[in-house]
Amino acid sequence: MKKFLMGCSAALMMTAAASVGAHADDTLMKAIDGDYPYLKSLYVHLHETPELSLHEKNTSARIAKELREVGFDVTDHFGGYGVVGVMKNGDGPTILIRTDMDALPVTEETGLPYASKVTTKDDGGNTVGVMHACGHDIHMTSFVGTARRLAAMKDKWRGTLVMIGQPAEERVKGAEAMLDAGLFTKFPRPDYNLALHDSPALKAGEIGMTPGYALANVDSVDIEIHGIGGHGAYPHTTKDPVVLGSYIVVALQTLVSRETSPLQPAVVTVGSFHAGTKHNIISDHAHLQLTVRSYDDKVRTNLLAGIKRIARGEAIAFGLPEKLMPEVTFSEPTPSTYNDPALTEKIFGALSAKMGKDHVHKIDPVMGAEDFALYGRTDPKIPSLIFWLGALKPADVDAAKAGKLKLPSLHSPFFAPEPDKTIRGGVEAMTTAALTLLAKP
Repeated sequence: MKKFLMGCSAALMMTAAASVGAHADDTLMKAIDGDYPYLKSLYVHLHETPELSLHEKNTSARIAKELREVGFDVTDHFGGYGVVGVMKNGDGPTILIRTDMDALPVTEETGLPYASKVTTKDDGGNTVGVMHACGHDIHMTSFVGTARRLAAMKDKWRGTLVMIGQPAEERVKGAEAMLDAGLFTKFPRPDYNLALHDSPALKAGEIGMTPGYALANVDSVDIEIHGIGGHGAYPHTTKDPVVLGSYIVVALQTLVSRETSPLQPAVVTVGSFHAGTKHNIISDHAHLQLTVRSYDDKVRTNLLAGIKRIARGEAIAFGLPEKLMPEVTFSEPTPSTYNDPALTEKIFGALSAKMGKDHVHKIDPVMGAEDFALYGRTDPKIPSLIFWLGALKPADVDAAKAGKLKLPSLHSPFFAPEPDKTIRGGVEAMTTAALTLLAKP
């Protein structure tokens, strides 16, 4: 996830501390405050013991345990280390609430007393540090807090809760694995999907929502460029892949500037260009790595098709024989996340009424990606909403707005959520959202 611009002015902001004070007489907030010591302990445990994608053995076991202890019927090891908890409470809608569980291969540098010191071997055999640098520990703690509140408030709602702990979000594999394993056939099919993600730009405990497209389509693209190598002093005897690659890089820029409507967001970034070994040797290959981002599916299709066309077309113009045409491969596809507008407005209104209008904001979409999108891209589609949960100290956010401080982004080794207000806000927001959809008639 990348840092995003908030679509609201500083004048609309209020500190989370003031918000908590405004909720001093609120029954839900009193219950959350009473539960907070337990949740803080859970958060510290999760932060200290992160596990990489597809290796969430102990994390998933803990999430399963938390759900079982408050009365959910739990299935674990579903779609890998996925966890599914079901609580039926009479006739009513079925609501899916998702948390992700995996951490990142990042060595933590926050200096927190509970900073992760975990190291492990990645899938390539390299020793790496492990850290919840995207805040999935915040997500899980808010998720557990929500489960505990809803289990204790069964007299306030009717319907079915399906609460899932998803593995491998960072590698865009967990949602697909759980769906392929039969999430929507072996368990109650939801009427609505909900999730949250912590924000590196909102004050701790505040909420941001984006109706419509909220996160992007993302594809990774590799272009293997072949050439005919030789001596740098005799370039006429070669077909230089560095020059060909340079032409391809320049031509790719027209996919956005000349082939995509100015009203449609699109990004084609060449993040890596590798070729050659020595000053006076013309290599016989080069390798480009791209990230491609959009919101609209038709734009995505056109961008990916255009990349293949340009790579081949430039190679033909360069005089390469057919057997040396560039090889274009696509990987890590992630569809854009679309927040159902009607659902978003309903939850936005409920959270504004509950938490205060100055505490809940409409914000701009981002070009990051989330495989939460897959839960709503079914046939028929399921209305879905993922909202942002502010995670940073209010004073730091204010200082950043004044240009006095640069905030760490998600995936940074310095990303350190302010847990007290963030977790309280996450539990309040998600519990309120669920109660709004599961309200007793």
